[in-house]
Amino acid sequence: MNFRRIFLVKCLLLLFPSVKWSNANGIYRAVNESALLDITAAGSLYDVRWLRDSKKLLQIKDKKVKYYVNKDQCRCKIFLNGTLQIEQVMKEDSGNYTVTVYQQDGKLKAEEVMKLVVQEPVPQPILSAECMNKTISVKCEAKQKTKDETFIIELTQDKSKKIQKNATKLELHTRYSGTFRCVVQNQVSKKMAEKVITCSGHLDVYLILSIAGGAIFFVIFVILLIYCIRKKKAGRLEDDDEERMMQARQVDSEMVVRELPQPPCNPTPKQLRVQQRPLPQPQVPQQALPPRPRPRTQQRTPNHPRERP
Repeated sequence: MNFRRIFLVKCLLLLFPSVKWSNANGIYRAVNESALLDITAAGSLYDVRWLRDSKKLLQIKDKKVKYYVNKDQCRCKIFLNGTLQIEQVMKEDSGNYTVTVYQQDGKLKAEEVMKLVVQEPVPQPILSAECMNKTISVKCEAKQKTKDETFIIELTQDKSKKIQKNATKLELHTRYSGTFRCVVQNQVSKKMAEKVITCSGHLDVYLILSIAGGAIFFVIFVILLIYCIRKKKAGRLEDDDEERMMQARQVDSEMVVRELPQPPCNPTPKQLRVQQRPLPQPQVPQQALPPRPRPRTQQRTPNHPRERP
């Protein structure tokens, strides 16, 4: 849309050079920013003059710049295409700026009027609340530096919204607790404050539903957790039972293999003789008895001398 509008303005200026054009929307800049004021006149520019509130600022003629005010106080300069630049704008720079373009023969080629608005950035809003009986009074306030400052204030709570223009304070009365958001803005800046406000003594429907939903979800979660734990425990018990059964079967099979064969019902005569044979007794080593003493009553036989032949 802006390109179409500029194109139409240029066409009108070419067809009707003396047409005056005004930027009704205005050019907004924050304090200490730089502002550029462009002109829409096409073709070569021989003589361009800028005025602020009907007071001459500067002029560029045949590529030579002439100042009508103090250059340092103006903080402005002009480019060869006629654009005016103002550096570090202040609120005093706000006003209507008029630019006139003349041809080399002195005839008026174009004239345009622009509105420059310099604003302070909005302050941080203050969000407060007061509980009264069954209602909540929420207040959003922006403290301005000067009395002439006004803002656009927007106060929202869930789906409800309240907007007020050209104000510094906005109040909202509701019966429901929740998250409140306050937005303060102008054409150059925007700031927001957010707070969860609840009043003791009553709970709104959304809060009750959220609490109930959370409780239900927690109960379901606990039930599922217990079910999973029990199922896992039962699975472990089944595995242990199967392992015990396998071990018992393995022990039984080993006992069967190790068990000796039973004797037959009708033993053979040889087996009877073997069974009737007494078992060998263990031999106990006999201790040597001491020699018996000779009886004293026994008399020795006398030794007769041998006769010699």
